Amino acid sequence: MRPSSRCSHAKLQSGGCAWSSSAGVAACLLGIALSACSLTPADHENSSPAPIVDHDATAGTLLTSHVEILQRLVQSPPAEQAEILEAARKDYALAPTPSHELRYALELAAPGHSGTNLPQAQRLLRELVATPESLVSSERAFAYLELQNVDAQLTLTAENHTLQDSAAHAAHDRLTAANRQLQTEIDENAKLRKDLEAARSKLDAITNIERSVSDRKPSTEGHTP
Repeated sequence: MRPSSRCSHAKLQSGGCAWSSSAGVAACLLGIALSACSLTPADHENSSPAPIVDHDATAGTLLTSHVEILQRLVQSPPAEQAEILEAARKDYALAPTPSHELRYALELAAPGHSGTNLPQAQRLLRELVATPESLVSSERAFAYLELQNVDAQLTLTAENHTLQDSAAHAAHDRLTAANRQLQTEIDENAKLRKDLEAARSKLDAITNIERSVSDRKPSTEGHTP
């Protein structure tokens, strides 16, 4: 029997697709069989098996590469840190692939070097997690985790700035109130001093009047008839 006859016979035996899991598996197997039947002997001889891609191994390799470069970055002296970060920036600028973008974002988010830029790292990581299908599984998980870490750090930084601003405002208000109170007391002391000087002047005037009166009394008594 020719291949096409066998295929037709198999198709007739299938009796159509049934809505059940076993029927679905059978339909898949039938499709594979039909594809095989449609090939000529020459096709069988010339065709070669497609290369098998080990996605898990690829993901593991990429993840290891990212971790190793981050380890180098945080452990290197400042000059080498700058070179590593600049190399990642150039790679991303020349070929903005998801892997290059992730590596650049991870290096920007890494602490302990002068090129740390959490807002920019956050922007890049958000772009990546917005299209998760562009990354392999390990990179996708790494990007999600790093974005959560960056978000937490930026939130904490913002809260610290808010607390510092609040404390600064409170300290400024307390200082302003203290200065105002001090000025009030200075003004009151100046007024009291002025009042005291006025009272002293009045007292001196009264004393002078009493003295002049006392000085005139003997002469008056001497002329009494």
